[in-house]
Amino acid sequence: TFVMVFNSIFFIFCFLPVFMLIYYLVPGKLRNLILFLGSLVFYAWGEPVYVILMLFSSIFNYYMGAELERLYYDEKRQKLNLVFAVIVNLGILVFFKYYGFLLNTIGGITGLHIPHPELSLPIGLSFYTFRNLSYLFDVYLSKISAQHNFLTFATYSTMFPYTSAGPIVRYTDIQEQLNRRSINITRFGMGAELFIKGLAKKVILADNLSALYAGICGTSRMSVLTAWIGIFAYTMQLYFDFSGYSDMAIGLGKMLGFDFKKNFDYPYISTSVSEFWRRWHISLGSWFRDYTYIPLGGNRVSTLKHVRNILVVWALTGLWHGASWNFVLWGVYYGLFLLLEKFVLASLLERLPQWLRITYTMFVVMIGWVFFSQTDFSALGTYLGTLFGIGAAGFADSTALYYLKTGFILFVVSILACRPGLYQQFKRLLQRRPMTAVLVNFILLALSIAYMVYNSYTPFLYAKF
Repeated sequence: TFVMVFNSIFFIFCFLPVFMLIYYLVPGKLRNLILFLGSLVFYAWGEPVYVILMLFSSIFNYYMGAELERLYYDEKRQKLNLVFAVIVNLGILVFFKYYGFLLNTIGGITGLHIPHPELSLPIGLSFYTFRNLSYLFDVYLSKISAQHNFLTFATYSTMFPYTSAGPIVRYTDIQEQLNRRSINITRFGMGAELFIKGLAKKVILADNLSALYAGICGTSRMSVLTAWIGIFAYTMQLYFDFSGYSDMAIGLGKMLGFDFKKNFDYPYISTSVSEFWRRWHISLGSWFRDYTYIPLGGNRVSTLKHVRNILVVWALTGLWHGASWNFVLWGVYYGLFLLLEKFVLASLLERLPQWLRITYTMFVVMIGWVFFSQTDFSALGTYLGTLFGIGAAGFADSTALYYLKTGFILFVVSILACRPGLYQQFKRLLQRRPMTAVLVNFILLALSIAYMVYNSYTPFLYAKF
């Protein structure tokens, strides 16, 4: 199947111009309909059968939102309806994403072989399930009124910019814009600029880093330096891949007249692990905070329960990323570091110079990405061991030197591009010499398209979550 993605020639030169032309030409009151239909076409391009699932999710959650509001004065029935809605939403998610994982785990414990068909995961299922759940929770908590126009709700539920890989945009954030939004050339320009920035991050940086990391993982026995170069490449690849997608989604939103909140805030300049998680995948972190951590009692409980709350949230955050035990381990790993920082390291970190705190954070994060990237436990153990010299082919070898030499420029550009300085310079350029800034964007777009034509298509990493 050919899944439509933002980093494809077809999307940029066929789907987007045709869609935008229609969207801008129709009267304002028809724009939601065009956006809804366009989103269905976008989604159905690669997975026509799963459009039914996405439509069911929209219809079901629209109806349940109205029910929750109607039962406002009947607390018991309202709570029962909420539980029912959560079970249905999570039931679909568990069936498609986790049932093979659950059967394999049961088989592993009991020794029974349970045959089951391999289901392909509907694109963006985790994202639109969490988006719709946030709407239901907010209606239940009376933070918002239920939407009584199905088309308006369906537009929110299926909108193509954030369908495949987020961010998890909440209904509360775009409630007004769903009914009234302004589109003009300035907003379109700002959106296009963000889209190009995201495309360049994905195609020029992430895809090249991905090829480098794949090459390193293909080596039979690594030196310590090769392993560190590999995990550094993966660390950068994951950031540019996912933040690139978020930039493109937010940019497309701007072109359509929406303002989505930022999803990444230069996480690799963080001075602690907790700060890192305030800057990385912000929409998911705040979702778990508001709908899991706080309802469990947050930090307003006994120390023991507080520890439990953090570990539960992080095990779930790990599991959200994929149906594999390495993700759960990755989540718990972060939960433990956040507990360490909260109860042990806080005062020590405050006394350290900034560069040392950033180094410590990046070290923890890079080790974390080893857990994230290796779904096979023996490969995970081997890679972790190699990083610290266990079973490594020496400290450095010709492979390490080859990758350092060939990847040097890519690494330097990656380090510069994951820090705010480069973008601040660009903003100054935009104010002083707007035409030069336009030229920079044009060069980035041309380079990205050249790479897209030359290289084989690489899907977004987060689309599979």
